[in-house]
Amino acid sequence: MRRLRGVKPFIFALILIPLISAAPEEKDTAQGFDEKAAERFAKLALACVEKEYPNKISHVLNSDKDVAPPRKLTPAFYGCYDWHSSVHGHWLLVRLLRTFPNASFARAARDALRKSLTAENLKQEAAYIRGEGRASFERPYGLAWLLQLCTELREWDDDQAREMAANLRPLEDAAVERLENWLPKLSHPVRIGEHDQTAFGLGLMLDYARSTKNDSFARLVAGSARKFFFSDKDCPINYEPSGEDFLSPCLAEADVMRRVLPSYEFGRWLKFFLPQIPTMKNVDWLKPVTSPDPSDPKLAHLDGLNLSRAWMLEGIASVILPSDLRRNALSTAAEEHRRAGLAAVTGEHYEGGHWLGSFAVYLTTQRGFKK
Repeated sequence: MRRLRGVKPFIFALILIPLISAAPEEKDTAQGFDEKAAERFAKLALACVEKEYPNKISHVLNSDKDVAPPRKLTPAFYGCYDWHSSVHGHWLLVRLLRTFPNASFARAARDALRKSLTAENLKQEAAYIRGEGRASFERPYGLAWLLQLCTELREWDDDQAREMAANLRPLEDAAVERLENWLPKLSHPVRIGEHDQTAFGLGLMLDYARSTKNDSFARLVAGSARKFFFSDKDCPINYEPSGEDFLSPCLAEADVMRRVLPSYEFGRWLKFFLPQIPTMKNVDWLKPVTSPDPSDPKLAHLDGLNLSRAWMLEGIASVILPSDLRRNALSTAAEEHRRAGLAAVTGEHYEGGHWLGSFAVYLTTQRGFKK
């Protein structure tokens, strides 16, 4: 097991003032995640970041001039089937380079990043986002993943990373501006288990804002989470999942609130929000799911649900008190979902292969945890 270069472990601290607290950061990578596993996930991203087709674009046409292939519309993020998957495919490569800088895939990953994340490509990406009729483009999911990519590059002490982070700045600024304009207008959270879900996006946004010390954005995001979720009770997790979920509405909400509330307050909030969490050992609770058809782009979502549930369960367990009797059920469910989720990341079908690697890396490198 290796640690991210330059990252030193230290004792968990309770964060009592969440709006000015440090961003959640990575812990040691999980047991069993090694360079061989990282290479498997890196190959999935390397196979798709320059693979233009098949492609599902979210593109508003204002005239005939707007008809163009993906590589012309968004020249940095045209691969991996859709824009957001391309973005987090690039994030995957950065994350793994930070984790295993001398791995066998490092040169290919650096070359792919250097080719995509040029100043010219990213200026065109920023202009695309700011284009007429694109106010809702990739909002919030793709924009939140973009900010995660920016966070990863800024935290990496590496010359190429600094160059790419600078190149990304126009697109980063456009994304933050878009989200800052949108959040105050959002009257109700979106509580589905797919891309438009509010809770998951807020979590990534808050991690970015705290890491980059964008205090005004952090206050907006944390305040939005409180406004939307603080009064929620009895989340119907037994109704989950829907047939095409890759995010848990209930767990994602708890996962963002553990970033917003102090530990002791979060534990109390969780008691009312998810009273179903067992306090006894060996209780059969929240079992992993199985995709009925991994070759179907929507039904394959369930394989990702196991991965995201695993990291959300781990995140929730990490902030409640050690004496809390719910920790065992949360940790047991997290491990079951981890095993099921990672087993499904095979690359056999492009419908899952183009994005599941990113979810696997987010889980196994424990991105988003407080130290």
